[in-house]
Amino acid sequence: MTTSHLILVPGLMCDHSAWAPILPALSARANCQMVSHGDADSLTQMAQQILDAAPAQFDLAGHSMGGRVALEVLRMAPERVRRLALLGTGYRAKEVGAAGEKEVQGRQALLDVAQNDSIRAMALAWVQNMVAPSRLGDEALIETIVQMFERKSAAIFQRQIKALLTRPDATEVLRQVHVPTLVMAGEFDAWASPQQHQDIADLIPARPPMHMVVGSGHMMMMEKPDAVAALFLEWLH
Repeated sequence: MTTSHLILVPGLMCDHSAWAPILPALSARANCQMVSHGDADSLTQMAQQILDAAPAQFDLAGHSMGGRVALEVLRMAPERVRRLALLGTGYRAKEVGAAGEKEVQGRQALLDVAQNDSIRAMALAWVQNMVAPSRLGDEALIETIVQMFERKSAAIFQRQIKALLTRPDATEVLRQVHVPTLVMAGEFDAWASPQQHQDIADLIPARPPMHMVVGSGHMMMMEKPDAVAALFLEWLH
């Protein structure tokens, strides 16, 4: 018996495959809807697309860039979100000065590979920091991630990078969260550390616990689906 409508928001260059390992468990408890960002090139546009297609009220889970999109949904229509889950994500705007420029250069380097060589070449380089070190030899996992990226184009990659580099700061959004919130980080996430997620949890008035997925990197739903699903089911209950 389904008890809620759960919208699952993917991260940069990700799609349904990122959520697929935990869907069997979630589908027993919720009507799950996975969204696509299409050709959107801003987090606001991505959030508006979700709101336009969503029911009046829903539960919302975002991974990586999708977590930032979820926070924009909450900024725009907080009364419509019943529960919030943030996985492997962040909330700060791009930094000013050298740190911000380093981010721009790093993302541009990956985009150059995608445009001049192939999405596959970019994904094979990027995935080295996307999973726990112990999983880098897991050929099936790595290939699933790489093929997921290959379903997107370099033009989509460019638009999503633009969305991330122009991201708004969501500190005040977090301070206004008043719904049950799940905060989850991979132990070896090189993109969004457990400490960053503790900071997220600390900004939320109810101070939800920060759950660290032991043995996982950034792609926690694919790396440790049983642990992630268990936390989701507790949150949905």
